[in-house]
Amino acid sequence: MFKPVILDSDFHSNGEARPFTAMIVDDPNDGETKLVVMFEEPGNIAVLSLDCLINEEDISSKCHNSRSDKLEEALREELDR
Repeated sequence: MFKPVILDSDFHSNGEARPFTAMIVDDPNDGETKLVVMFEEPGNIAVLSLDCLINEEDISSKCHNSRSDKLEEALREELDR
């Protein structure tokens, strides 16, 4: 797996709800740019294709079938640096 490139990242304290990190990520493994929402607990991640969101206005799972587990692992490693 090629390492994803974090284009932008921001931590959101989210008031009374759980804090999360939002990222825009270029994923060289499928050539897509993705919106990633990752909570502190491992396994709590949402990955949406920005390409699908913008071009097709589609939020369905058929358009967003990335390997979130592998992407999460690489992103958490990158954020820990």
